[in-house]
Amino acid sequence: MKKLFPLLLAAAVSPAAALDTPNELSKAVARDYDAHLAPLLDYFHRNPELSFLEVKTAARLAKELRAAGFTVTEGVGGTGVVAILKNGPGPLVMMRADMDGLPMTEKSGLPNASTATQKDMEGNVTPVAHSCGHDIHMTSLVGTARRMAADRAAWSGTLMLIGQPAEERIGGALAMMKDGLYKRFGKPDYALGFHVKADMAVGTVLASEVSPYSGADTVEILIKGVGAHGAQPHRGKDPIVLGAMIVMGLQTIVSRELSPREPGLITVGSFHGGTKANIIGDNARLQLTVRSENPKTRALLLDGIKRMAENTARAAGMAESELPEVKLVDTPAPPVVNNIELVRRLRAAWTRELGAGAIGVEEFREGMGSEDFPMFVTDPYIPSVYFTVGGTAAQDIAAAKAGTLRLPSHHSPLFKVEHGPAVRMGVESTVVALKDLMRKR
Repeated sequence: MKKLFPLLLAAAVSPAAALDTPNELSKAVARDYDAHLAPLLDYFHRNPELSFLEVKTAARLAKELRAAGFTVTEGVGGTGVVAILKNGPGPLVMMRADMDGLPMTEKSGLPNASTATQKDMEGNVTPVAHSCGHDIHMTSLVGTARRMAADRAAWSGTLMLIGQPAEERIGGALAMMKDGLYKRFGKPDYALGFHVKADMAVGTVLASEVSPYSGADTVEILIKGVGAHGAQPHRGKDPIVLGAMIVMGLQTIVSRELSPREPGLITVGSFHGGTKANIIGDNARLQLTVRSENPKTRALLLDGIKRMAENTARAAGMAESELPEVKLVDTPAPPVVNNIELVRRLRAAWTRELGAGAIGVEEFREGMGSEDFPMFVTDPYIPSVYFTVGGTAAQDIAAAKAGTLRLPSHHSPLFKVEHGPAVRMGVESTVVALKDLMRKR
């Protein structure tokens, strides 16, 4: 491993070393990656922590940002980190990175694959892995901090860097907002965030004018029944059969009540009921994820779930006092809505500074993944862009499209991206965006 640069990179780079060309920026980021960011990424990747339990992760991130010259506050919204660098008059711009790992075993085959375990919030010991790329995001945030601090002559304003907990649980952004994020540190004029993407070519960046992430709700249905012997089902009301009927009925809400051109999704991801083969229990539980991209569709889906559950139970002969309980659990996430004018502005800056070849190709979005970044920018409204950075070699993407290679998805135990290129483009694209928004007048 190469000897690390001193953490105070700002002291090692003079203001005269202004990054005037894409080539200079790329070279500077590459040098910093080899000397400092690669070992940091290795640390984050080997030591993931669960949502709201990112204690060591947050401490390391805070240490890095403090060393870069930022004023850092820890413990915001739990384990959240806020770093501020004031550099004269100008806008306050926020850049966010998420910190949490996932409760799963990593099987990527990488030499630094996580073997970490951690006790979760319920007291269960579980394996933990950065199988969604948050280690890339944090490392890029540190790289961005170091570049912006080293090149203060090229921009003016106040830079706010956020290390957010619990994105995977959809709750960390709201926790930071409830802890007075903007009251304590100022309301940003612009807000940015990005996600590395496993099926997008490294060396590219993309910002969409349409919603890049859907809204998400988690719904729980507690189904009541009447217990009986499995050999005498007529003496009870089987909650598992009732649950199965509800599951099938839920499928018609999207297929028959929602416009076929409108995105919407109801997935029953968990169905629990019963204890033994010959016992009809008295309850069952369904857990659903519900995805939408506008308030009208969200209301249609949530109202339809409640109606379908209750009326299916009525049809099965359950009394009004025995109807299923339908409730929202966890924290809902609104859809990500990029500011179109800002998207076009940043796309022009990336094209100008990084070259037209750095702009990724926008493809049809097949899934309805969600993000809690909107919690930072919805109320109060802040013009924002949530963009994407490529994480996989172009030849591997071509092979996947040809059907000769299967790319592992995010949240897969096989998930992996090209660490170095992804971090470098994460830093470069963010620095270009920030300098465009904070350029001296």
